[in-house]
Amino acid sequence: MRRPWSEVEFAGALRALESRYWDRHPFHQRLHDGLLSDDELRLWAANRWYYQRCLPQKDAAIIASCPLPEVRRQWLARIVYHDGVDAHSGGAEKWLRLAEAVGLERDEVLSERLVLPGVRFAVDAYVGFALRRPWLEAVASGLTELFSPGLLTHRLHRMREHYPWVAEDGLAYFTARIEVVAAEGQALLDLVVRSARTRAEQEACVSALAFKCDVLWAVLDTVDYYCGGTGPRGVARQ
Repeated sequence: MRRPWSEVEFAGALRALESRYWDRHPFHQRLHDGLLSDDELRLWAANRWYYQRCLPQKDAAIIASCPLPEVRRQWLARIVYHDGVDAHSGGAEKWLRLAEAVGLERDEVLSERLVLPGVRFAVDAYVGFALRRPWLEAVASGLTELFSPGLLTHRLHRMREHYPWVAEDGLAYFTARIEVVAAEGQALLDLVVRSARTRAEQEACVSALAFKCDVLWAVLDTVDYYCGGTGPRGVARQ
């Protein structure tokens, strides 16, 4: 039987997956360089909405399968963060405001008419992963939070620079996440490192994080495929 990694080795194996994070995707590069058309920006916002909308379902699946009350209490806060304490608060609501700020109608986003099949497939696979896999693996898949603080800060600056017509209120999702994501990522890493005791569990956690990176990359692959130099192909807004 192989020995477990030390905590430093395990954390290093998880952090090594940063090179697979979606900040390096060509679509994100174009977004940050100000090269997206208005319609491409809207298509991105509408499809990213589906991911945001499904996050509380993923988190609820983790709570349902986790036998540890201290972890369930910790995870409940994530659902509240995304869904809010009422219909006018929460991360999902902030994303809807961003969608409106880039020119989409709220009802249009909520209808999910613009959600591309590949995006729906990838996000549903992520929720399904949380439903089927052990709670620790599902938790570990969320460690992409370790890689996101720099991306969020960079995106906020770039959107203000290249898309100044997007109202500041529409950027509240990013400003709010920047304030909490670094601490959340570290707390999540501590939980995973502390909970994975065997080498098999550690490697399963690394695989789970790799899977999540693949999900995020697939989301952008799909959006990028439908976006050409002059805007979305085949799903242009009417």
